Amino acid sequence: MTTTLLDWTPATPPPRAPIDGRFVRLEPLDAQRHGEDLWDALQGPDSDPAMWDYLPYGPFAERSAFDSWLQDKQGSSDPLFFTVIDKATVRAVGLLSFLRIAPADGCIEIGHIAFGRAMQRSPASTEAIWLLMSLAMDDLGNRRLEWKCNARNARSRRAAERLGFTQEGLFRQHAVIKGQNRDTAWFSIIDSEWPRRREALQRWLAAENFDEQGRQRQRLEAFREH
Repeated sequence: MTTTLLDWTPATPPPRAPIDGRFVRLEPLDAQRHGEDLWDALQGPDSDPAMWDYLPYGPFAERSAFDSWLQDKQGSSDPLFFTVIDKATVRAVGLLSFLRIAPADGCIEIGHIAFGRAMQRSPASTEAIWLLMSLAMDDLGNRRLEWKCNARNARSRRAAERLGFTQEGLFRQHAVIKGQNRDTAWFSIIDSEWPRRREALQRWLAAENFDEQGRQRQRLEAFREH
């Protein structure tokens, strides 16, 4: 049997550097600079407590515990955390990360997504994830982009499908999180699929796809159907 070797150059590890978009700017997590805004967005009176249901940490009853958690995460390289800065308000409104970073295999995951209520179901939330998707596939040269979530997390599963990830399967009894069983749903985009996913996201995020009130003219899924 003949083995075919890949014409393959390992991917580049993600840099700890800001990424600029139209609605948001991603900055490497800085607990001192971002902590106050993040506490307000993720734990304040207008936050979404359901956001913590499927994360392996939180919610935080004390600000000191939250600050300690941020301090720990800001020094991590895997996961590599980014703070989402709303460019309209110049305030931190959420977090997300790269994780399971494997440059030799060209595989990387997006996860640890914690968006304040104001960001949810907004162009800003889509753009924040798009910025990491584009960095991973276009700039760093990965072959595979992953998304994983608790199988009971309907919001995360819908988000993955909307963004163009393909569900690959279910890992039963994959983990124990907060004392509960987690079956994990696995999703991915591979490099042969990426050009079409990229085009759809770019077209959806374009200024002409939004009316004067900021409402979308076409759904993201519609751009993948053409």
